[in-house]
Amino acid sequence: MIETRLETFQAWVLFFSESELPVLRRTIDELARLKANEDNITSRDIANVLLHDPLMSLKVLRYLQEHRKQSQTTDITTGSRAVMMLGTTPFFNSFANLTAIEDHLAAYPEALTGIMRVLSRSFHAALHAREWATIRHDMEVEEITEAALLHDLAEILLWCFAPRFALQIRDLQNNDATLRSTAAQQQVLGFKLLTLQLALAKLWHVPQLLQDLMDDNHPESPRTLNVTLAVALARHSADGWFNAALPDDLKAIQAFLRKDEWDVRRVIMRSILAAARSSAWYQWPPAASFLPLQPTE
Repeated sequence: MIETRLETFQAWVLFFSESELPVLRRTIDELARLKANEDNITSRDIANVLLHDPLMSLKVLRYLQEHRKQSQTTDITTGSRAVMMLGTTPFFNSFANLTAIEDHLAAYPEALTGIMRVLSRSFHAALHAREWATIRHDMEVEEITEAALLHDLAEILLWCFAPRFALQIRDLQNNDATLRSTAAQQQVLGFKLLTLQLALAKLWHVPQLLQDLMDDNHPESPRTLNVTLAVALARHSADGWFNAALPDDLKAIQAFLRKDEWDVRRVIMRSILAAARSSAWYQWPPAASFLPLQPTE
């Protein structure tokens, strides 16, 4: 754990890059259940588990990059393709010894609550992004879904390995509703989390396509905008549907999907209800639990 602020940005990058990532206990349990029935499952079954856990998804992508063969000419950018590349038995063998986040943060209950909140939000963002990419007939729906799931990885890592600083950022924003998250990050850390995330993604050789989709600094691409809007909606609706930023989010999504307000509300409702069915993974109430957003007039 990092208890005091590191002197340089590169020191932060080095620390996180060398840290062994824990995963959700539910991930460990689900993978054990699938392994027990290995002859009757597909890569899709495993990929569905990865979709719920950004840290597990990152572990798999990192593993593939570390064990990449010279003959491999294309990047593996999604969970399902990663499992297909590895094969189910090698996958289970490669990830047999996993540490649960709940154990890793057992002595930091506030941090455990914080990371569960962000993991739940990341899953919401992934489902929104997937739904919208499908509506837009995007050729690579899974890549957009993966990018949305991984978008807030630096924040997740901060809760995981430097909870003191994550709590400081949270408290600053709780005390000043007008304070932007990037300003709070700059004040506490001396840099923005997106800058850290992109540096780690480059160091870990995360496929360039995913790096581009995760980079809010270049929203001109429709795919990147899909991810950015999905992440924003998930963030702003995490505590209810009365956040002051949500009206602007909804207008931007209407323009992006070229649908009217009530069609967009129906689309969003589908995603938040789908996310609610997996809320037990995170021990955090899903956006659907607030439900003032109505699907019709």
